[in-house]
Parts: sequence; structure tokens; C-alpha cells
Amino acid sequence: MNIHEHQAKEVLRRYGVAVPQGRACFTVDEAVAAAEALGFPCVVKAQIHAGGRGKAGGVKVVKDAAAARQAAQGMLGTTLVTHQTGPQGRVVRRLYVEQGCQIARELYLGMLVDRGVGRVLVMASTEGGVEIEEVAARTPEKILRETVDPAVGLAGYQARRLAFGLGLGAKEQLGRTVAFLTALYKAFLECDAAMIEINPLVVTTSGEVIALDAKVSFDDNALFRHPDLRELRDPTEEDPRETEAAKFDLSYIALDGNIGCMVNGAGLAMSTMDSTKYAGGSPANFLDVGGGANTEKVKAAFRILLSDEAVKAIFINIFGGILRCDVLADGVVQAAREVGLKVPLIVRMEGTNVEQGKKILAESGLDILSATDMKDGAQKAVAAAGRAA
Repeated sequence: MNIHEHQAKEVLRRYGVAVPQGRACFTVDEAVAAAEALGFPCVVKAQIHAGGRGKAGGVKVVKDAAAARQAAQGMLGTTLVTHQTGPQGRVVRRLYVEQGCQIARELYLGMLVDRGVGRVLVMASTEGGVEIEEVAARTPEKILRETVDPAVGLAGYQARRLAFGLGLGAKEQLGRTVAFLTALYKAFLECDAAMIEINPLVVTTSGEVIALDAKVSFDDNALFRHPDLRELRDPTEEDPRETEAAKFDLSYIALDGNIGCMVNGAGLAMSTMDSTKYAGGSPANFLDVGGGANTEKVKAAFRILLSDEAVKAIFINIFGGILRCDVLADGVVQAAREVGLKVPLIVRMEGTNVEQGKKILAESGLDILSATDMKDGAQKAVAAAGRAA
């Protein structure tokens, strides 16, 4: 789950991470009042779940109330297009007005779970204000890395090594940087974060170390432990289908293809998508209904697939273990009748109660293509989507 910059900074502030003062605003008048209260110059920032806002005109430094009003009017309600939003962009529904600061240096700092080693990885670079992917491609030697032992946590020597690597080894700055890193790691750990990115991390002319920007995402699987964080979700920043899927505990990610995929198990879902690509098609989504799915969850999944106008065929690939094939078949038939099936449906099933499942589909009266295996199903789905396009 992603959150807005102003929410991320409020969470980090609780853990003692140094961030500038600011206010979230939902109207132009609120933005002007916040700017006057914080003092000039200050910064008006569009709040969307995407990077590259500054280059797209979503970050403005303002020097008086008139400029603050003009900036707010120019952002609120407009569609901001950045390299991360895609051509469709994102509508700006809220702003963050933040006090200005005198910047001496811009640095980069990030924390994420490195699944290769199963530990938290801390990355830092002197190349602040630049996408880390660009730094990795252009000057990889400028990326500092520290892997954190979960039994120890971020050790003092690791924090100091990062500080020296960033050129923050002077006595007072060293202490501030170590304190910043320690607080950030505590926030990462206790909030079950998936990623925290501070870009830029700035050093002010007075020597302070401050998070000038903050992007935080949380592990969805741990949100049950953080009801306060779960409340920070902004549905307007998410694909409506993904929001609907979350209500039924379905794992759904929208993609840009035309073959809707419904699978149980993440590994099988990835294999199904690979098979679809190998057969010459393109998946419209990742959709894992899970091992414990019931008829209602299957119906919800089917409705979500059909709500995507780009879908020209649906490929259901199920291995019946905990999720029995007859339960899946019953859910598919009910959903197809309720919603109205208007695209080709290809089903491949194996496992528990597979014969009962096939019988339910065969006696449904629906136009369903049966597949013998995953390869056969992918080929039939690609051919059907091509005919329907």
C-alpha cells in the first residue's frame, strides 16, 4: 500500500525522523492559509502516488500569498502527467504546503527488503534528486549499500559508514546522520514497510539533515497489525478494480494486455502469464484468487475481469488443492450468468474434484472452451482474443 508524501512524513515524524513542517490542504483557501502560517518562501506540492512531480510542474516555490494561490489553483483538480503515471496521468485532489529550507546538498537514501538475501537493504548516494535507477545505470559506484542483520538491527558502525560515504563525517553532522538513519530504520521495521525512499535527503546551510521528500509503501500482508496505517489508503489513487479486489482479499494487479487471467496461487499465476506471453498474447492482469477461495470470491474475481473493457478473452487456470475445482466452476457459472459473458472463456482445471468441476461447466449451457493443459489453454486464449479484437 502506498501513501501520500504528507502522510509519509507524519508517520516518520513520530519516530523522530527530521522532516520540515507542513500542512495537507484540500482547497485553494486552505493552501493559502497554510502558506501564510508557515511563512514565505514555502513550497506547494501536488500529492499523487507517483514520482517526477517537480518536472511535471507539481512542485512550486512561492514567495507570497498571491503566488501560493496561483500555484494551488494551477494544481488542484488538474491531471498531472509524470514518467511514473503513464500518459493518462493522475488527478491532483490534495496539496502539501511545506516550509522552505536553505539547501546546501541533496543526497539519496532508501530502505527496502532485498528478497535475494532476505534482509533489509539500506542504499545511499551522493546523487540526490536523481532517480536511483538512473544513478545505478550511469554511476553505480556512487551507490552505497548496507545489509541489515535482523537479529542486530542497523548497527552503529553501518550508520557511521554510510554517513562517511555521504561526506557527512564532521562531528555534528555525523551524529545527526546516525540519528536520522537509526530513526528511519525503526520506522521501517515497526511499520512493516516494504520501501522507504528519501529523495532528496538534504543537508541545510545550517548543517541539519532533513527528509525533503518521502515515499513510503507498506507490506499489504502486514496491514492487519496496523489499523491506523490502513486508514491512510487513498482509493482515488488506485485502480478501482484493485480496490474492489482488496475487499474480497484477492490479489489483483492491472496490466496492459487483453487476456484476463484467473489463477489460484502466485506461482501458477506467474507461469500462466509467462505461457500467455510465450503463446504470443499479453495478459491483462495478475489475479490470484488464493487457495481458500469460495464461490463468492470466485464470482467477485470474475466480475473484476469482465469490468476491464480491454479484455477480449478470459483464461482460467486452476490447480484444485484447497480450492476445489467444483467450487471454482460453480462460482464461474454463477458470475457468468449474473454479469453476462460476452468474451471467450477458456478453462483448464486439474486436481481435487476436477470431474465434478468439468461437469458443472459442461452442463452450464455457456460457451466455454476446455483446455488440456496450461500451454493448450494459453494458445486457445491468444487465438480467441485475436478473433475478438
